[in-house]
Amino acid sequence: MSKELLEKLKGKKEVYSMWKKGMATWEEYRNVVRMCRDATRNAKAQLELKLAGEVKDNKKEFFKYISSQRKTRENVDPPVNEVGALVMGHTEKAELLNAAFASVFTAKVSPQETQTLEAGEKVLRKEDLPLVEEDQVREHLGKLDIHKSMGPDGMHPRVLTELADVIARLLSIIFERSWRTGEVPEDWRKANVTPVFKKGKKEDPGNYRPVSLTSIPGKMMEQLILGVINKHVEEKKVIGSGQHGFTKGKSCLTNLIAFYDSMTSWVDERRASSR
Repeated sequence: MSKELLEKLKGKKEVYSMWKKGMATWEEYRNVVRMCRDATRNAKAQLELKLAGEVKDNKKEFFKYISSQRKTRENVDPPVNEVGALVMGHTEKAELLNAAFASVFTAKVSPQETQTLEAGEKVLRKEDLPLVEEDQVREHLGKLDIHKSMGPDGMHPRVLTELADVIARLLSIIFERSWRTGEVPEDWRKANVTPVFKKGKKEDPGNYRPVSLTSIPGKMMEQLILGVINKHVEEKKVIGSGQHGFTKGKSCLTNLIAFYDSMTSWVDERRASSR
C-alpha cells in the first residue's frame, strides 16, 4: 500500500460520498472505482514480483505473504488424552503435546555410557582443543540471515550482524569457555517449540513433530563445532568415498550416478552377471 495508492482509495471514498449527496454522477464514481481497482491490482502484481525475485535472500517475507493469502489456516486440532477424551484448552493442548514429545527422548544415561563419557573427557583434556578465534566469530556474524526470527533469548540476527565488531570478542570468550567446560548457557537450551502435523489422525499427539526455534548464538556455536569435526573427519579420512548420505557436496543423486557408472563399466567389461 504505497502513499499514492492510499490517496487514490481515499479519493474513491470522497467521490462515493459526493455521489450519495448528488454532487457526482454514477459514471464518474465508476471511473474512479476502475482506476483504483487497476492500481490495486498493479501494486499487488509488483509486490508479488518483488517477493519472488528476492525469495532467495528473504524467504521469511515470501512465505509470510503466501500464508496471508491462504483461505484456511492449519491449527492443532483437539488431541485425545490417555483416557480418550478430547482436550480443548490451549494450555492442556500444549501440556499434552509436550508430554508426547518428551516421551520420545530420554535424559537417563546408562553406566556404560557414563564410563564412555568419562574416558572421552580424559582424552580431550590431554589434547589441545582448537581455540575459538575472534575472527571466526566475526565471520559467522557477518553471514547471518537478517531475515530469520530471533530465538527465546531475544537476540535478533540483524542486531548481531550490525554489532559484529563489538560483540565478536565477547562471544568468542563465551564460546571458548563453553567448549572447554562442556557447559551450555541456559538461554541456549531454551526453545520455542511449534507442533507440525505429519500424517494420520490429527487428534493423536504422536502424529505431530516438534519444530524448535532456538538461540542464534547457540546455533553459531554448533556451526563452529561442526566445522572442527568436519575438518578432523576430512583430514583423518574417516568417511570413505562411497558415503553419500549426510556428506557435504554429495546426495542421493551423486550416489545414483556413482552406482550407474559402476554398473555400466561392468557391462562394458563383460563382468555383469545375469543374476
